[in-house]
Amino acid sequence: MLRHPTVSAFVSTPTHTLLHFHAKNQMWLPPGGHIEPNEDPTQAVHREVLEETGLQITILPTTAPFPYDEPSQLPPPVTIMIEDIAQHPVDGPHQHIDHIYFTQIDPVPSPESQPTPTETGWHWVDADTLRRNTPISPRPDAPPLLIPEDVRVLGLAAIQRTSEYRSEKRPDAQR
Repeated sequence: MLRHPTVSAFVSTPTHTLLHFHAKNQMWLPPGGHIEPNEDPTQAVHREVLEETGLQITILPTTAPFPYDEPSQLPPPVTIMIEDIAQHPVDGPHQHIDHIYFTQIDPVPSPESQPTPTETGWHWVDADTLRRNTPISPRPDAPPLLIPEDVRVLGLAAIQRTSEYRSEKRPDAQR
């Protein structure tokens, strides 16, 4: 089966994660896309988020790097998923090998504001909506739709990780 390397980025704050309604697939998804030739997964994460949302991000580490300088190390994804893609006009059925990253906006927004992505169809989804599995509407005139279970679970984990990361980085944080 044909496989494409891809990335997904959960862009989160300590209370929300950014999702967009993917009209082609009729589902809520985080920003992401294909890894281009000669591009590493972290470069793809930064490029895809910037292209789709206009936001600069920081990848949140999942583990500490090993204590050496060379060769360079990339932050590992939170998980890697194999996703079956039912149809594609050129490739037909295929799979995505999706490198999932947790990220935060750079610079960090103030707690009372959420930055506005450059395209419509993006929603800052709060942790309570994800916990309760509350359907959300992609547009005012559209019926609400459930967030896929993997996106819901990873979105909650991304919000939690962002909160922890910010606590770790605060000068007054307890160690």
